[in-house]
Amino acid sequence: MMGRRIGIKDVAAAAGVSVTTVSHILNEVEGKRINAETRQRVLETAEQLGYAPNGLARGLRLKRSSTIGFVSDRIATTPHAGRIILGAQEEAAKHDLLLLMLNTGGDPELERKEIELLLQRQVDGVLYASMYHRVVQVPEQLRSVPTVLLDARSDDPAVPSVVPDEVQGGYTAVRELLRHGHRRIGFLNNVDDIPATHGRLAGYRKALAEAGVDFDPRLVVAETASAAGAYRAAIRLLQGTERPTALFCFADRMAMGVYHAAAELGLSIPADLSVIGFDNQELICDGMFPGLTTVALPHYEMGARAVVQLLALAGAPGRKARPEAQEKLPCPLVARASVASPSRL
Repeated sequence: MMGRRIGIKDVAAAAGVSVTTVSHILNEVEGKRINAETRQRVLETAEQLGYAPNGLARGLRLKRSSTIGFVSDRIATTPHAGRIILGAQEEAAKHDLLLLMLNTGGDPELERKEIELLLQRQVDGVLYASMYHRVVQVPEQLRSVPTVLLDARSDDPAVPSVVPDEVQGGYTAVRELLRHGHRRIGFLNNVDDIPATHGRLAGYRKALAEAGVDFDPRLVVAETASAAGAYRAAIRLLQGTERPTALFCFADRMAMGVYHAAAELGLSIPADLSVIGFDNQELICDGMFPGLTTVALPHYEMGARAVVQLLALAGAPGRKARPEAQEKLPCPLVARASVASPSRL
């Protein structure tokens, strides 16, 4: 049989059963009474002969393409791309699904055209991803296909989403500083009106309240989420007589600005000032001295869970339950060397 594709007729002949029986077994057709011995014999025969199912024919029969789309704005060109895409790809592969990546660059017209191309290819569903956690308007074209938002959410509760738990992440960061004995903890927040800005502040306040530490609004400074913005904010906070002993930064890149400000003011990290970031951008965190303790965004896990949610939404075999409207994934602490007990209280 070398040189040609092994078909179900070959498997049926070798196993001594009908083509219909082989088809029912290999396609996992429910409700057919086939004894366990026959089922096992057919499966072993198919494996021995090197039988591979015709994916196109099976897809037409089941009205499934075994393909899902991954539409993003700029995620494929950001430092976060690798982990979030890898998570989605590896979870898709577990279910014999192919992931089609499309990057729109934030161009609405290009996005519209690319989604049309996906729909023409009859994808089983779409992951609609954002480069950062934000509220998005779901494109009207996606109303006709199972869709899960990834690192984004919609005001429409009918559209499920997978996002980081921003409140828990902020809480985890501040709890780590409190655990080391800090009580005067500053927060360099972002100025943008996005879920992460509000969520991380809520987590900061929650951790302080649980520890019995009064919230001091003077210790919270909102700036652009950049090294330059954080530098300006840190200089203001650290020059006062009642300066904080620790700073929680909205993002790792803001911590870079804090390191520069501390050096300019003659403060040693972590002896004089503890610093904790958010994101776990390894090029930044490992490239700073001392290494930056931070809270990680669960990019790999979000990519994987979004595929699981999509399977549930699309009604894949064995995935009967409808997904949660919004699934929040925990943001774990990644300890390095920028946090220590305060030298003064």
